[in-house]
Amino acid sequence: MVQTYKQEAVKVIKDRLDNAKSIVLIDYKGINIEEVDELRNRMRNANVDYFISKNTFIKIALNELGIKEFDEHLSGPTAVAISKVDEVAAARELAKFKKDIMDDKEFPKFKIGIVGKDVMEISQLEKLADLPSKEVLMSMVLQGFNAPITGFVGALSGILRKFIYAIDTIAKEKENK
Repeated sequence: MVQTYKQEAVKVIKDRLDNAKSIVLIDYKGINIEEVDELRNRMRNANVDYFISKNTFIKIALNELGIKEFDEHLSGPTAVAISKVDEVAAARELAKFKKDIMDDKEFPKFKIGIVGKDVMEISQLEKLADLPSKEVLMSMVLQGFNAPITGFVGALSGILRKFIYAIDTIAKEKENK
């Protein structure tokens, strides 16, 4: 019966991890229950699956999915943040939480993560967390594409305006003669 429970726990974790765009392991020691609840709510609102489980269950589930890079980081209190929508959401939400709620204290902190197919260390995850959201990045790219066109239209309208002023001036001069 105990073995069945463990197998079921690993299966549930594996199902949660499957098809993830990003997986981030978080060391959550040093935060109280209210702070954990706030972090869970923030993660949920960002479409990030955040949970805490036994390290051995997480390790077995990850290994079954072919992810062995996390093995050495699975010690001590470990939370898992999984995003299946936005690759950066888990890292960004943890960084915002630390800044807003924890006053940039040492904990919680990143252990390691995978974004897409790339394994990311703590420093890389922190840099990733500083990136704007996917929607903001897309709008920045579109503005970049739009800027030359907008400038061209502005230049053309200026030329047309000057041409109309010139014609208007010529017409007024002919009326005065």
